[in-house]
Amino acid sequence: MPDFAAIKQKQQATWATGDFSIIASRVVFVSECLCENADLQAGWTVLDVATGSGNAALAAARRGCIVTGADYVPALLERARLRARAEQVDITTVEADAESLPFADGSFDAVTTVFGSMFAPNHVAAAGELARVCRRGGRIALASWCPEGYTGEMFKLFARYLPPPPGVTPPIQWGVERHVREIFGQAIGSIRSEVREAVFRFRSIDEMITTFRTYFGPTVKTYAALSDSQQKELTGEWTELARKYDRNRGNGPAAIVGSYLESIIERA
Repeated sequence: MPDFAAIKQKQQATWATGDFSIIASRVVFVSECLCENADLQAGWTVLDVATGSGNAALAAARRGCIVTGADYVPALLERARLRARAEQVDITTVEADAESLPFADGSFDAVTTVFGSMFAPNHVAAAGELARVCRRGGRIALASWCPEGYTGEMFKLFARYLPPPPGVTPPIQWGVERHVREIFGQAIGSIRSEVREAVFRFRSIDEMITTFRTYFGPTVKTYAALSDSQQKELTGEWTELARKYDRNRGNGPAAIVGSYLESIIERA
């Protein structure tokens, strides 16, 4: 069995590197879409797990929900609080591990996670916590990158240069409904899933790569572990991959299409 505690400690340091809020700002619309499709009701208690800088927490708060955002990176929680104050909405933030949430069973009417719990190394434990803190009949709303498409292929590319710990299931398996059904098991009363598109828009592919190399913790850590020649090789392959999924086919600004799975679960 993998040493999940050691893996999570390294992951926490990775996500604290750079400034993930810069990357998260590019996919705000995913959280808005998820909260709307989950039909979150005003007055509901909502927990957003691995909230980062608060995209889904703020989306739920805008809908009149009573929101708690949980994450294990304090700097990102501070970003979420700053954004909430700027938008004049109320959220509570809690420093917490997605695999061990500090809440009682059935505490929330709905639980969300957007590109968050999928990165927990123990998928069954993370899914179990999402289900445990959601009341029976409540909703669990997930947005997870798919194995296919730009983002899934990008993760696979980086894993070739810096392999993950042995025995750990790839995060992008959360983007496969069969896997979601397996890890949530009997907690699922009903589930509806749909593959959607997220478009990363930059002035150029070079700008996109520079942004991720500067602010996205996993990218920063990967490049830091490589030699100069490996960095150059990775950048070349990454550029070609981005071109493959660029809607504009290299003509003008970049519009790079990634696929994610949106799943809405009714808690059994």
